[in-house]
Amino acid sequence: MDNNLSEQERIRREKLTYLSEKGIAPFGQKYNRTDNSKTIVEKFDKYTKEELEERKFEVSVAGRMVAKRRQGKIGFINLQDKFGNIQCYIAKDMIGEDMYDVFIKSDIGDILGIKGYVMRTNTNQLTVKCEEFTHLSKALRPLPEKFHGLQDVEEARRRRYVDLIVNEESRRVAFMRPRIIRAVQHFFDGRGFTEVETPVLQPILGGAAARPFVTHHNALDMNFYLRIATELPLKRLIVGGMEAVYEIGRLFRNEGVDARHNPEFTTVEAYLAYADMYDMMDLIEDFFKSVATEVLGTTTIEFDGRSYDLSKFKRVHMVDAIKEKTGIDFFKEMTFEEAKEIAKAHDVEVPNHFTGVGHIINAFFEKYCEEDLIEPTLVYGHPVEISPLAKRNPQDPRFTDRFECYIGCTEYCNAFSELNDPIDQLHRFEEQLEERKLGNDEACEIDYDFVEALEYGMPPTGGIGIGIDRLVMLLTGKTNIRDVLLFPHNRQRGTNK
Repeated sequence: MDNNLSEQERIRREKLTYLSEKGIAPFGQKYNRTDNSKTIVEKFDKYTKEELEERKFEVSVAGRMVAKRRQGKIGFINLQDKFGNIQCYIAKDMIGEDMYDVFIKSDIGDILGIKGYVMRTNTNQLTVKCEEFTHLSKALRPLPEKFHGLQDVEEARRRRYVDLIVNEESRRVAFMRPRIIRAVQHFFDGRGFTEVETPVLQPILGGAAARPFVTHHNALDMNFYLRIATELPLKRLIVGGMEAVYEIGRLFRNEGVDARHNPEFTTVEAYLAYADMYDMMDLIEDFFKSVATEVLGTTTIEFDGRSYDLSKFKRVHMVDAIKEKTGIDFFKEMTFEEAKEIAKAHDVEVPNHFTGVGHIINAFFEKYCEEDLIEPTLVYGHPVEISPLAKRNPQDPRFTDRFECYIGCTEYCNAFSELNDPIDQLHRFEEQLEERKLGNDEACEIDYDFVEALEYGMPPTGGIGIGIDRLVMLLTGKTNIRDVLLFPHNRQRGTNK
């Protein structure tokens, strides 16, 4: 392995011997910090240079050395910690010749501890004047060059640990994501929902239309799916009387990878007894306003070159959206054959597993409407054929009381009045099974246990699923999902597979 080392890597490894000979552990022990780059400013920014010199506030800080400047018997370093950077002043006459030699031989990337007192430089910068220099951990690889960082975006995503060291924007997003998730929890907790957990391994494929990952449990000798949705277990809890539940959970779909899709991703699903689609519409509008305000302090955001006001949503029926774009009125009664002729005339594909007019309506919407849904919009009235878990609209049973939320042509949520009729639910499952036989490998299976649960009685219920990763993208201004995941899935190095 040593033959493949760069010159810098070889020199850094030689310094391991130097440190050991000095009696210093190259990869050291616990270090007691009293402060960090944030608290240094919070506590001491109010003091003048003269006040700091007089009062000599003692502190100890630690972090990764990301900058080093030395001239003769003095030097300055910048230590990077969770909150930012703190400058430290190192003088030979204060730490002694031996430790100053250790300082001289330290490298960018090394992790150090500095104990001393707070001062201001002649440029008025808060600085820790070092009285005790401690080597904590040796960096055997050099960091990327400061001003260019990891230029290969894929390499930055693959080596996120390096990206977080050298890229302030990546650090901002990494710390923003948990703040957004906390805000999501605050929203649902504040409205009386109970956060729950449901199984990741599921014996039945259901809750969404997606290709699954399959695994095998040896002890039970059973195949399981990594869940593609949390919907069906959560609705079982509504049957059980919990009335308002939500889960922030990781889902897994064995599908393509692009700017908005990762094989594993995070959603929040919530279910509220005695509610319907319209309650969910009100909820999602409140949700965006609440989360954006808590995290950003405003409902007006900038994303991908456009400004959006998350306090204003339009509501439009899917059929009306199609009519506006194409002139076709799918509210009119028509046969499947007539709909297929209309599709053919408008270059809309009709795969073998399409079995009803509703499939064609959805295909028209995807082809002609999605790309124009720029302003925050709730699109409702999805056909029953593509909504196996949603309640039929009582005025027009060809459609369901379901909606999706779009912002900037991207879908952010899916919601509906939940189907609570066990007889209709079984029939919908059977239709999905027929679609699977006709080639739709995303169709769900029949979950007889869920049908049995509905037979015990589920109250009228509103449900919603929101993509957390896309929400984080929206609120951090990122246009690629892999930039809001700490460990996205990437192709192997040197392959196109």
